Amino acid sequence: MIDTSNQNTLTVGALAAHGGVGVETVRYYQRRGLLETPKAAAGYRRYGPAHIERLQFIKRAQAIGFTLEEVAELLSLNDSRDHKIARALAREKILDIEGRIAELNRMADALRRLVSVCAHGGEGMPCPIINMMDA
Repeated sequence: MIDTSNQNTLTVGALAAHGGVGVETVRYYQRRGLLETPKAAAGYRRYGPAHIERLQFIKRAQAIGFTLEEVAELLSLNDSRDHKIARALAREKILDIEGRIAELNRMADALRRLVSVCAHGGEGMPCPIINMMDA
């Protein structure tokens, strides 16, 4: 285990491993301005605990449905400590997720109906699932 308690000691590869991402993902986040690119010292860039925390935040935010644009906004809000706007963004994301869940439930219900009709139809009749896809 690398000691990251006091200084920037991680290479980009070690940072990526700590975050569960590839090196190119770290570099992509840097290009997007989501993750700071430290100045090179002795030809190498070194990363520390703050970089690990930020990378892990990015991944957690993505895992609960935030886009990278929204992550950038959340990060800037955290830097400014604007909790009211962060809460509003989270509420919007909840509504978006609930809307997608409702749409997925409608799709599942439609497929259930097709499966039921197919299961109760005669062998000589056209398959309602395949007929639905031709429409």
